[in-house]
Amino acid sequence: MKIGLIGNGAIATYVRNALEQRPHQIDAVLMRPTRVAENPGLYVGSVQDLPDDLDLVIDCAGHAALAAHGPAVLRRGIDMITVSLGALAEQNVLQSLEAAANEGGAKLHLASGAIGALDCLQAARVGQLEQVTYVGRKPPIGWQGSPAEQKIDLGSLKSGAQIHFEGTAREAALAYPKNANVAAAVALAGVGFDKTHVRLIADADISSNIHEIEATGDFGSFRFQISGQSLPDNPRSSALAAMSVLSKLDNIAGTVTL
Repeated sequence: MKIGLIGNGAIATYVRNALEQRPHQIDAVLMRPTRVAENPGLYVGSVQDLPDDLDLVIDCAGHAALAAHGPAVLRRGIDMITVSLGALAEQNVLQSLEAAANEGGAKLHLASGAIGALDCLQAARVGQLEQVTYVGRKPPIGWQGSPAEQKIDLGSLKSGAQIHFEGTAREAALAYPKNANVAAAVALAGVGFDKTHVRLIADADISSNIHEIEATGDFGSFRFQISGQSLPDNPRSSALAAMSVLSKLDNIAGTVTL
């Protein structure tokens, strides 16, 4: 497949390096126009400059980039993969992406990100899901640069845990655009942004990012927990989130999929 990439951060770098071992090629990287001069053969500054024969565009650049570039990519008839699921909490962004995908005959594929068990939630919602709760627990450093800094003193939290957010998945995704994509993934797989309960915690006694889902419904109940490592280049970026992009790509390209 011929692939375009949006972004040049920790997740994008991981994806680029991994793609070197796969039978795909990156034909273009969409960057800020000021960066295009660094590699004019590969970097482009607008969606209009992307090659016409791309099979897929992968967005690894965050909520703002998906909102800014996603509709134009989809309108051109190019499928996308994104990990910026929290952007879909903005109703106007979701509607714009849906309208563009319909116009262009393209699909927006949502990578599962840093969490698992979403297939269970998707199956369970066929019946009646009564309650879904997501709890995100990270070391204090993992919340730096987020609204958690205004709620608690992250620097002085040397032991124990403190809750710095409790509310709906929509509120979490909008308030924590760099930290709450998992909350959005859980919401989209289950009962939606406004019915999914979210709790975000800074925990000085852990060294990894811990994500939990609890759900009850007609199917029964389940509790899922994963302890994930962050990418070395960015403590806010999950290694599994980067891996989920490649997994989604393999799923799209494969002939037998799960």
